[in-house]
Amino acid sequence: MKTIVAPNAKEMGRYAAEHAAANLRQAIADKGKANLIVATGASQFEVLDHLVSQDGIDWSRVDGFHLDEYVGIGNDHPASFCRYLKERFVDRVPLASFLFLDGKANPAETIQNASEVISQIDVDVAMVGIGENGHLAFNDPPADFETEQPYLLVELDEPCRLQQVGEGWFGSLEEVPTHAISMSVKQILKTKHIYCSVPDERKASAVSKTLSGPVTPDVPASILADHPGTTLVIDEAAASQIPASAAASLGRVQ
Repeated sequence: MKTIVAPNAKEMGRYAAEHAAANLRQAIADKGKANLIVATGASQFEVLDHLVSQDGIDWSRVDGFHLDEYVGIGNDHPASFCRYLKERFVDRVPLASFLFLDGKANPAETIQNASEVISQIDVDVAMVGIGENGHLAFNDPPADFETEQPYLLVELDEPCRLQQVGEGWFGSLEEVPTHAISMSVKQILKTKHIYCSVPDERKASAVSKTLSGPVTPDVPASILADHPGTTLVIDEAAASQIPASAAASLGRVQ
């Protein structure tokens, strides 16, 4: 895993988007198409805004995949990840297709259908983030590092649900769903190029634990250290708790 520190969230998003765009263009040149996983949340605001502005991507040759979604939340809810992705990404580029995870549909059927589709392809690029509790997608600690199932029904822990309140998606803890559909850790790691974008001081502890090791289900994002195609892109605030011993090896956006 390579780690890059950007001066702010805007430059973090620009760096991740520019490099992901290069990978997408290369995949299209090599194979005639590309497959892309897209995340949501406050960490992806700048990433997606820059990604849709990249030149030279034939979006009609890109199939998109949804990382996770709350169970019981429909498109009419402000916190809906389907709504977020539609507004911030899917409606802004002419994709070949996008596989949404419908939070109002039967979870078992949604998981089965999405798992069948993604099991048949190779994913070129994944845009992901890290939660305040170190989660990867909605794989809260202790995460399941072993399951081969592409998508899972997961229970959200309280720190994860409190983060959603803190970011303003819900008015109270009681409003946050207790369960979600999430792409599994092993499925995420099957991606060729992973860009993990993490802004904000609220994520500084999780970033430090991810980089400092060990790789453990108690810090789900730590598994990214074992993936040679991962680039962790963070801003200065998120980098604020990284030990000095590790700081020297970090790359920086100029």
